[in-house]
Amino acid sequence: MKVSLPTQSYNNHIQWLQPKKNYISLWAPQDWSDHAIWWEQKRCWLLKTHWTLDKYGIQADADLHYTPQHKFLCLQLPNMKTVRLSVSYSTVVFKTVAEICKICNISRPEELSLLRLPDDPKKKKKKDKTPDWVVDDLLTADIVGSTATGASGKPIQMLCLFIFPTYRLGHVSVYYAQTYKMLMLVACGCCVGRWLDSSRSLMEQDIQENERLLLRFKYHCFFDLNPKYDAVRITQLYEQARWSILLEEIDCTEEEMLMFASLQYHICKLTMSSEPNDLSNEQDVDEVEAALSNLEMTLEGGNADSILEDITDIPKLADSLRLFRPKRLTLKPYKEYWFVFKDTTISYYKNKEASHGEPIEQFHLRGCEVVPDVNVTEKKFGIKLLIPVADGMNEVYIRCDNEKQYAKWKAACILASKGKTMAYSSYKQEVKSIRSFLQMKSLAPTPGQTAPDLDSMEMNSECFVSPRYAKKYKMKQLTTKILEAHQNMSSLSLMDAKMRFIEAWQSLPEFGIKYYVVRFRGSKKDEILGISFNRLIRIDISTGTPTTTLRFSNMKQWNVNWEIKQVTIDFDQGISLAFACLSCDCKVVHEYIGGYIFLSTRSKDQNETLDEELFHKLTGGQE
Repeated sequence: MKVSLPTQSYNNHIQWLQPKKNYISLWAPQDWSDHAIWWEQKRCWLLKTHWTLDKYGIQADADLHYTPQHKFLCLQLPNMKTVRLSVSYSTVVFKTVAEICKICNISRPEELSLLRLPDDPKKKKKKDKTPDWVVDDLLTADIVGSTATGASGKPIQMLCLFIFPTYRLGHVSVYYAQTYKMLMLVACGCCVGRWLDSSRSLMEQDIQENERLLLRFKYHCFFDLNPKYDAVRITQLYEQARWSILLEEIDCTEEEMLMFASLQYHICKLTMSSEPNDLSNEQDVDEVEAALSNLEMTLEGGNADSILEDITDIPKLADSLRLFRPKRLTLKPYKEYWFVFKDTTISYYKNKEASHGEPIEQFHLRGCEVVPDVNVTEKKFGIKLLIPVADGMNEVYIRCDNEKQYAKWKAACILASKGKTMAYSSYKQEVKSIRSFLQMKSLAPTPGQTAPDLDSMEMNSECFVSPRYAKKYKMKQLTTKILEAHQNMSSLSLMDAKMRFIEAWQSLPEFGIKYYVVRFRGSKKDEILGISFNRLIRIDISTGTPTTTLRFSNMKQWNVNWEIKQVTIDFDQGISLAFACLSCDCKVVHEYIGGYIFLSTRSKDQNETLDEELFHKLTGGQE
């Protein structure tokens, strides 16, 4: 049996069948409490110290390493800053991520995970031995150095709170051009299953000391974002959202891209003008005080979601709207009907006079999804409803005539999807928020505002939009459009602007959907499986058209056959899906499904302790 010991300087007290230069002293003043035995052949830690070597099945040819459990790991945060932290290589990744988030002061660690770096195929062909991420290393060498020498937790938290130097308005495009190719590789890597297994340790997944990993939000189900004590989490989430827009990981219209660009520009200006102490003061808010403040608001009636204005008189909406039910091989336009919204149900009739009789159809919105279908410039105010049914989800499109009508109906739909009526006092706030969002998307300046002075502005506008839109306009044209849109949001505070960006990102139709190439049982062709926080989407790979949508709420059970790598999911009404994953290991898909179901069990009423046992039960699998 071969035993490898840590390479250190020892006194010459005991000889372990080694030359004299490697004599080892067991009496040297060393702290061995963090050390454990690593079994190289089996890729596992021997952490059950009450077990004998024989019980572990260790033979004379075993290669064992006595090594520290905590080692340094280089982590790139969503804001592109790199920190070097000492983390546990022996605990499961779920615990390691929680440990990292605690150091960085990022709440809700269950939403994040670690991601491997993708390989650059061109670099392999050239056999280039230069280290990866040289640009990033140069920019973050001082950060890595400070943490390596044992800096306190607060500087790391501040690094997480600040935004990467891409916000230097005059120099952004240089950095952006250098890192765009690298970041595209990262984006592609997300699609082929480079997430680490949350149920295994870093060492068990061949992660070496000082290796570079990405810390990212894996599950797009963000719970209780509160600017009062979530500044770091919101900043990191904003950065991840920003890069997903710039790298076109998620599709958006030109109008939406300009809105995102103007928000970035506004955040950039506020960040560059803020002193570090100003941001640190925001982060120093006591979480206990914030929680007590929220409790006080609830007791005094400030919690809008729990207080009804008038429980006996529930408001209703009645308007002439247009309806479209998408069907295959149909080109029928929107048709006008008389709509009535009462409680959590929409009914529509042939006309207003017929509304005293039976409706043509009713839509029960509890549990539905509300997706905006809006283009403010073209005066298009549509609402897409995904209504759950036994065998999937029905799509319904409703078109409003103007901004005011759209805000009222969409707010009512959002509340109804949560099982609430317009009697809740949060309805008015929801209407106000929607109208404010529409104003922000409008490219026309608010009346009374002066046109921006282009000569006095210093901005590389290309850094705020994706390359596709940067090529479409000349820089001066793009700058003008961004500054015009910026006038509608110039009064937002830094945290409000970040929250608006995140909310706009979440409202995009393809938000949070991860795509995998699979082959369903009984099918002879490959298909795409989309996984969102609450549903599975079966997509035709040749046309990109969704063929089936099934909600997690209708799921009865799922299991994995680890021998043939096949996932089987059973739903209500006898519906069953079985598929093999082609673009990644089936464990990645299994963990995504189980992770989202785990996140759906969170509640504000429960304590902050995570049920790690439940997480591993839902995501770990039995390989």
